[in-house]
Amino acid sequence: MNTRLFPMGILLVGALMLASCARSDSSTDQPTLTLYTSVDDTFAEMVIDAFTKETGIKVHVLGDTEATKTTGLITRIMAEMEHPVADVWWSSEPMGTILLDQAGALEPGAMAGMVDEDWPDALHSENWSWIGNAMRARVIVYASDRIDNPPTTLAELTDPQYRGIVGMARPQFGTTRIHMAILANTWGIERFSKWLAEMEHNDIRLYDGNARVVQAIALGEIDIGLTDTDDVWSGQRNGWKVELVYESVANHPSWPSTGPALIPNTIAIIKGSPNQELAKELAAFLVSPTVEELLYQSTTGNTPVDSSLRDQYGDALLDIDQLPDYLGASGKVREAIDACERVLISP
Repeated sequence: MNTRLFPMGILLVGALMLASCARSDSSTDQPTLTLYTSVDDTFAEMVIDAFTKETGIKVHVLGDTEATKTTGLITRIMAEMEHPVADVWWSSEPMGTILLDQAGALEPGAMAGMVDEDWPDALHSENWSWIGNAMRARVIVYASDRIDNPPTTLAELTDPQYRGIVGMARPQFGTTRIHMAILANTWGIERFSKWLAEMEHNDIRLYDGNARVVQAIALGEIDIGLTDTDDVWSGQRNGWKVELVYESVANHPSWPSTGPALIPNTIAIIKGSPNQELAKELAAFLVSPTVEELLYQSTTGNTPVDSSLRDQYGDALLDIDQLPDYLGASGKVREAIDACERVLISP
């Protein structure tokens, strides 16, 4: 189990049919690739700069606003399916990528052979249209100056001793949305709804985003929260007195845990994209050990999947033996969010 803390860690309707996003570099007449990504700008820029430096291939990067991140880009890709604009899709999560794959927006087989044969089955589609890597974890964050023995499972958060001091981001968005779908798929919707009801009874507080949960702890509004690893490390860089624990493996009659929920980045080539061959070069780079190590060593601290990096960093990395069933969870998103809205938001 990783105990390392990094000191540094809707719709877009009428998506504009950009007639010429398969651009050309006027100096070399080489096409410029178009990348759609929901990865934070800082990390996307770092990685794409490294790719261009290594290959000489220029990349036009289209990100998204924080409010509509991933959702807006997925809508755009679907709207452009008959006339694709993007060459490569790089997402900070798996659910939207699975949705695109099911809609037929990704190139089947295009990612085959880009990673080792022992790559976990949960981290690629059956037809190799996408690959997952470089993972964040969902964690329990707590006030290090007020909590001596933090809870280590989600089941414990229902204990009356934590009433009114636990928070999480609104479940309709971001990684909290993914986390809720994973729980609904793992526990079943009935037991998941029961956990939500217990959390509501315990007066859980909802915030606008994972970073806001960590900030609320720093401000003394709550003492414990659910968030992502990188948001805790960001808070620590701000000088906030926050620490994290990874969810423990535990048997519980209603809400068992297999450890922390891991959220991978996902990479795919858009079906029928303007620059298929160059797109393969970029996609191969994004799933490479080079990029996994860049992200691991960055302030986001994503844990790598590549076996050579796992051998190199050993116990400093999160276990990946019990990965969530992302495909199964993708089918539970709507049901999970409906339950959250019914129980937590409109009780």
